[in-house]
Amino acid sequence: MNPIGLISMQYARPFTAEHFRFFDAMKRQGFDFVELLVPEVGELDLKETAAALRGSGLGVVLAARVNLQRNLASKDLAAHRAGIDYLRYTADCAAELGATIVGGPLTGNPLVFAGRPPAPVAEDERLARKERCVVGLEAAGDHAKAAGITLAIEPLNRFESDVLQTTQQAMELLEAVDHPAVALMLDTFHMHIEEADIAEAIRLGGQRLVHFQANENHRGFPGTGATDWVSVCRALHEVGYAGPVSLEPFRRNDDRFGVPFAQWRPPHEDEDARLAASAAFIRSHLELTEYRR
Repeated sequence: MNPIGLISMQYARPFTAEHFRFFDAMKRQGFDFVELLVPEVGELDLKETAAALRGSGLGVVLAARVNLQRNLASKDLAAHRAGIDYLRYTADCAAELGATIVGGPLTGNPLVFAGRPPAPVAEDERLARKERCVVGLEAAGDHAKAAGITLAIEPLNRFESDVLQTTQQAMELLEAVDHPAVALMLDTFHMHIEEADIAEAIRLGGQRLVHFQANENHRGFPGTGATDWVSVCRALHEVGYAGPVSLEPFRRNDDRFGVPFAQWRPPHEDEDARLAASAAFIRSHLELTEYRR
């Protein structure tokens, strides 16, 4: 059965030592691992964090945080090199924490969260971006492989990235990189926006898929939105996916006019019961959709 996890920023961002108490809460809710944002330098003591995870019985997957200053797709040489160095750093963090996967928008070029609008791209620059991503992922992949870590590239929606937005694009990039330590992660939130058929996109990802984020179309608790979880989980079974499945239900229950849903907000009430129900919901779908009747 796939391990089920919860993103650390369900509770706090940044997630620091004062928040280690939430590891026990996650375990009580039925989660097997935490998806921890890669800590910035000095944000967490990695040895203490690893000990806290072991003490709670939780595994860990890391989620990378890129920006325009550490950006594989950038034509600025310093930013490109910083992007490679950052991915090497994430692999080192993962190894020390006991993780085996670092996922996220590793290719870079963030849009809305970097205050950058999308713009037309000339064909030579499009191809150059791809080549820079290939070179960067090959270099970072070598480092990750030596550390026993897999880097998982994540397609984001058109408002969050302009270099990697669909599973098809990810497969094209992975074919070009062709590195054993570089693989695929998918997130149903982004897939709702960009994929014609989520289940078909999962099948396309196939054996490249090493991490999966099970998120509603509105980022709420699973089962409260429009996602066809039966078809999603059946597709995961069809490709033989046995890896981690993490949840990011951090759209808070606040529909007042003008509240910016794109901005992360801390919890304002106890969400334990809904988180436990979310873990059970995804776990039951993964188990029951293994059977056709």
